[in-house]
Amino acid sequence: MKVMIQRGAFALLALAAATLVASPAVQAQEAWPNKPIVLVSPYAPGGTTDILARLLSSRLGEKLGQPVVVENRAGAGGNIGTAYVGKSKPDGYTFLLAASGPIVIAGALYPKLNYRPEADFTAVSPLARTSFVVAVNAKSGLTSLNDIIAKGKDGKLSFGSAGSGTPQHIIGEMFNVAAKTKIQHIPYKGSGPLLNDLVGGQVPLAFENPLPIMQQVKSGNLKVLAVTGAQRSQALPDVPTLAESGIKGFDAQPWYGLLGPAGLPQAITDRMNTEVQAILASPEVKAQLAGLGVEPMVMKPQQFQQFIATDITKWGAAVKASGATVD
Repeated sequence: MKVMIQRGAFALLALAAATLVASPAVQAQEAWPNKPIVLVSPYAPGGTTDILARLLSSRLGEKLGQPVVVENRAGAGGNIGTAYVGKSKPDGYTFLLAASGPIVIAGALYPKLNYRPEADFTAVSPLARTSFVVAVNAKSGLTSLNDIIAKGKDGKLSFGSAGSGTPQHIIGEMFNVAAKTKIQHIPYKGSGPLLNDLVGGQVPLAFENPLPIMQQVKSGNLKVLAVTGAQRSQALPDVPTLAESGIKGFDAQPWYGLLGPAGLPQAITDRMNTEVQAILASPEVKAQLAGLGVEPMVMKPQQFQQFIATDITKWGAAVKASGATVD
């Protein structure tokens, strides 16, 4: 009897000790977040990812009770900032405002990447997708797609993009294939720098996201001639699609989303997905995004992960068909 009591006492002591050892870890997990969170935008300020990151950061900070700080890490068509997050510790304090370019295009375009788009990230939540637009400087003399096609036959016309490997670049190359043109590619370090030169007339044409250019369109500095998706944009209902304009079968609709490093704890992934989706569903944000020409996306993390895998295959095929190369 005495031996059984002693064994029971030892068992209770062991259980208590295990509980004490586990408590700090449990408490640390429950305390997330207990310090500021970094949201990396892999392009220069002023572009779509930067605009979405800042729209999201303040609202996320309010919901999580900690500041969400936007950090721009531009370069290599978004690959530098993307790689930084892919190599970060999966502790819930570093996230990526992902553009589809570095995730679903870069793997097919760059001979070597220092990250694995299909394996180095945790899909947290999609944010928005949008049909891009064929935008021209209002004083460029390009007033229709026929003007672009006619002037693009001899290789003397150029288009700007947010960088090599971005959707802006690949959509331009897809247009070259579909329209049988030879429009030359000029890569910039993000949509912000590109927009400055597009408005200034240094580059006449871009296949750009409507979000960063809408104000310049409203001001009359830029004109939109077509949208790249299969359907017309809700923000630009009077602008025809490329397919409607004679470029049959053209359908390109890039996306933006929130990713974490691979191995992000499921509890943090689910919490972030819930908070982001709630922000996107709010009437204020819905109206703001609609005015900017982008459409919110609704998916759980697992759905988003599968969506990304499918898109890697789709855009990889488009890159190969276009013959695009890194400039």
